Amino acid sequence: MNTERRQRIFDEVEAAGWLQDGMTVAIGQPTPMALVRQIIRRGLKDLTIVDAGFSLDLLIAAGCARKVVSYYAGGGFGNPVGPSFRRAAERGEIEVWECEEGILCAGLQAAAQSLPFLPWRGGVGTSLPEVNPDLKIFMDPLRGETLIAVPPIKPDIAIMHAAHADAYGNVQHVGGPGWIDLFMCRAADRVIVQVDQVISNEQVRSDPWKTTIAPADAIVRAPYGAHPFYSRGYHLQDNEHLKLYSEAANRAAAGDRKALDDYLERFCRKPATHADYLELIGIKRLLALYEY
Repeated sequence: MNTERRQRIFDEVEAAGWLQDGMTVAIGQPTPMALVRQIIRRGLKDLTIVDAGFSLDLLIAAGCARKVVSYYAGGGFGNPVGPSFRRAAERGEIEVWECEEGILCAGLQAAAQSLPFLPWRGGVGTSLPEVNPDLKIFMDPLRGETLIAVPPIKPDIAIMHAAHADAYGNVQHVGGPGWIDLFMCRAADRVIVQVDQVISNEQVRSDPWKTTIAPADAIVRAPYGAHPFYSRGYHLQDNEHLKLYSEAANRAAAGDRKALDDYLERFCRKPATHADYLELIGIKRLLALYEY
C-alpha cells in the first residue's frame, strides 16, 4: 500500500489544461495573471467569468468571455467602467449577471453548501431583481421579512494567486487572502493556486494558522505571477504597465483596435510561458517593483 502524500505541483501549461471552453471560472485577487494569460494563449471561448477589474476586461478584450458575474467592472486610471467590458455589454456581445458583493458571496456560498439558494437582504428595494431575473423576491416564512433568494454560483475551477505554498497544496497568503477568494474556493469543483514561492511542508507546519487554503488541487510555481498586479510580501503593482493596457483598450472602445491587438499579441499570446513573459518585461522593471 502506497502511503506517500500526493504532491500537487503542476506547471502552468498542465494546470491551465484543466480549463475548457464553456466552463465557469472564478478568478481571485490579486489576479493570477500567469494563468489568465494561459487562458488567452489557448484561445478559450464561451467562458463564464467570475471576476472584477482589469483581468475581467482583458479576458473580454481577448474574446474569451460569454458571460460575466462581477460586482465591480471598473477600469481604473480614469475609467469608471472597463473599456472592453463597456463596449461588449453595450453591443450585446456578453451576458452580464448583475450583482453586488454580498449577492456574489451568497451565490458562491449556496454552491458551496449545495443549496438551491441563500437569502440575502442587500438589493431589497432596488432594481437589481428587475435587472437580474435570477434574483427572486420572497417572504421569509418565519419573520415575514422581504428577502432576495440568490441562486448558486458554481465555478468549475477557481484560479488564485498567493505568496507561497508547499508541495501538498497548503497555501499561505501574506496579510490574508482576497476576501472573496475563500468563497470562490469553497464553491469551486477544483482550485488552482499559483504562488511566488514553493516552501517546505515543515515551514508550513511551523506556523499552521497562516494556512488559508488547504489543500489546493494544483500549485503552480510562478514568481511574479501576479504581474502587473501586486503580490503582498513580494512586489508592488506595475501601474505603468496597467496604463499601457488601459490606453489601448480605450482606443479600441473608440473604434481603433490596433493597439489592443498589439498588446494581446505581445504580452499574452506570443510568450509561450510565464518565464518568457518575465523576460519580455525585463529584470530591471521587475526589480523596481520590490515591495518596501
